Amino acid sequence: MAFSGYIPTFKERHSFAARAKDAAEARQQQQNKIPVVIERFEGEKYLPLLDRCKFLVPDHITIAELMQIVRRRLQLHPDQTFFLLVNEKSIVSNSMNMYQLYQQEADQDGFLYMVYTSQPAFGSIK
Repeated sequence: MAFSGYIPTFKERHSFAARAKDAAEARQQQQNKIPVVIERFEGEKYLPLLDRCKFLVPDHITIAELMQIVRRRLQLHPDQTFFLLVNEKSIVSNSMNMYQLYQQEADQDGFLYMVYTSQPAFGSIK
């Protein structure tokens, strides 16, 4: 199913207060998990949409393990490449764990924001 219209981001669909409350509740209920929002990059044409964008990810898994989870959810062919960007700008080390990444890159609302794309990008995308 092709969708050509603009899809509002998680931040655009939910107020800061609602996002902050949601992230705080998630962290309080499951302290060993990181609240993560993973969305398709705005200009992405080749990768499908995820069935949802909000995830609670174990804090001990590495970026490489998270990428395998996302790859499986996207049902990508083994030959298809994709990249995860943090805060729409940074490619991070695959060996970094989610706790370390969260400490460095979490948004003020308590979520860690990531986008996936089929093309690597360096510097700011916007």
